[in-house]
Amino acid sequence: MHKTNLHTHYDVSYPDHQGSFFSEEPDSVTFQPKDAQVHKPLTIRDALEKKLRWVTLGGQYDWTKKEYPDEEPPKFPQDIAALIKGIFSDMEPQAAIVNLYSPRDTLAMHRDVSEEVSEGLVSISLGCDAVFVIGLKDRDCGETKSMVLRLRSGDALYMTGESRFAWHGVPSVIEGTCPEYLANWPGNEYPFWKDWMKGKRINLNVRQMQAVSDKRSPSSIFVPV
Repeated sequence: MHKTNLHTHYDVSYPDHQGSFFSEEPDSVTFQPKDAQVHKPLTIRDALEKKLRWVTLGGQYDWTKKEYPDEEPPKFPQDIAALIKGIFSDMEPQAAIVNLYSPRDTLAMHRDVSEEVSEGLVSISLGCDAVFVIGLKDRDCGETKSMVLRLRSGDALYMTGESRFAWHGVPSVIEGTCPEYLANWPGNEYPFWKDWMKGKRINLNVRQMQAVSDKRSPSSIFVPV
């Protein structure tokens, strides 16, 4: 099962294979707490406006233990894998974290070191702009060198080589920067949620967990769209 941050404290039932949480009645109580004395029930509105923060695809990273479980993970989505491999052919998409940000949300500085291999990390941004900070300690002078990037909707960032294990984070998501063509998504299909994307940034962070045969050495690139 592809898990979310809500699974820790709530019983989560997905809509059927043709459904979507956007198709449910917004004020319906869909997420029941595992411990009602600690957490209150959540409606679809609660979840989609703020409470849903991330979804894991493929390898289900355990945020508590900081590792990937030994059991066989859900199959990585084929359409996303095809997209990633079409751009970054020297890594095998095996796991991903879909992060959902709202303006004023942040992501603390961290390093991604739980994977068994050093193939690059792919980060794709959709929706509002984000300020992205990355830093490495210079081996010669011992000083930390950092870079600040403004990631816009459609940008693809590839962290490889020395940057693969660099410290990085998101100190700011910038309100009012979602492209016009994307801002009203998914309003055409689900009118109640019109302009939902206008106040969101979605980051698809894809990585390779384990070695596979016939891999080539990666190179570092940043692809603005």
